[in-house]
Amino acid sequence: MAEPAPEKEKNDAKRAELLGKVLHLKDLVQYQDGTVASRMIVNRKAGSITLFSFDEDEGLSEHTAPYDAVVTILDGEVEVWVAGQTHRMTAGDTIIFPANVPHALSAITRFKMMLTMVRE
Repeated sequence: MAEPAPEKEKNDAKRAELLGKVLHLKDLVQYQDGTVASRMIVNRKAGSITLFSFDEDEGLSEHTAPYDAVVTILDGEVEVWVAGQTHRMTAGDTIIFPANVPHALSAITRFKMMLTMVRE
């Protein structure tokens, strides 16, 4: 579903404020008790970059995506599953979720990640 025009313009303006600046990615999204928070920082036809924060015990259930997704952990610790394999990841680790391959993740501690979707 597309964003309503005023909301889209507001979000585009927020993203534009980041252009040409040195960014501390883990500081651009804050933890919220009992939930997952996100902030999209790039949104183009070719792909998007979104920052997420997960509270402890939060996660994403197994799913697939039609595009490759690159996940980089910015803070904390998480367990991820890709095609039946389990990986424990911490800040600085990166994994690629291949298109159409089942994957999931679960917070071990609060954690933050950057998700880069590469569309064809």
